[in-house]
Amino acid sequence: MSLLHTPPLSAAVEDFVRRFQLHLPVTPPRKATGKRQAAVLIPIICREEPTLLLTRRSDSMRKHAGQVAFPGGAADASDPSLVFTALREAYEEVAIPPDSVRVLGQLNPVDSSTGFQVTPVVGLIPLDVALHPNADEVAELFEIPLQEALNFSRYHPLDIHRAGLSRRVYLSWYEEQFVWGMTAGIILQLARQIGD
Repeated sequence: MSLLHTPPLSAAVEDFVRRFQLHLPVTPPRKATGKRQAAVLIPIICREEPTLLLTRRSDSMRKHAGQVAFPGGAADASDPSLVFTALREAYEEVAIPPDSVRVLGQLNPVDSSTGFQVTPVVGLIPLDVALHPNADEVAELFEIPLQEALNFSRYHPLDIHRAGLSRRVYLSWYEEQFVWGMTAGIILQLARQIGD
C-alpha cells in the first residue's frame, strides 16, 4: 500500500528507506518453525528524526501481559496476506488506518514462545496520523528515536535454558520501558538489515 498524498520525507527517513531496501541481511535467514501464522507492524513515524512506535500490552491480557510489543497478532483465515494481518492488527490495536501505511517490506519470520511464526512488516506512518490505543489490548504507546532503537549496544544477550533447550533473548531499556524477547530480537534484525 502507498500513501496517496505523501508529504516529503525528511533526510533521515529517506536514508532509512534507502538502507532498508538496498541492504541484504548480514546473516542468512533462519527458517522459523512456528506452525501458526502471525504478523506485526514495525511502525516508523515519519518525524524529522524518525521514531519507532511501540506498545505496552494491557496488564489484563491473557498472554504477554504488560510486555512491550509491536502492534500485531494472529492471522485470520480470511486474511489475504500477512501484510494485511499486520495492518489489520495495527488498526485494531492503535487505530492506524491501513491506507495511511507505506509498506516498505518484510523481515525474516521469527518464532514466538507461544508457537507462532511471526512475520515483521516494516511500514512508514505519516506524522499526522492520530493514534488511539485500544484500552482492552494496549496500556500505552511510546516512541523511541529510530537511531537510538537501532543501536546494537543497547541490547544485552541473555541465554535461557528450559526443558533441555537453550534460547538466546535480548534485553534493552528505554526510559522506563523494558524491551526484551521477540520484540528486541526483531529490532536487532532490522538493525542488522540496514547496517551501520
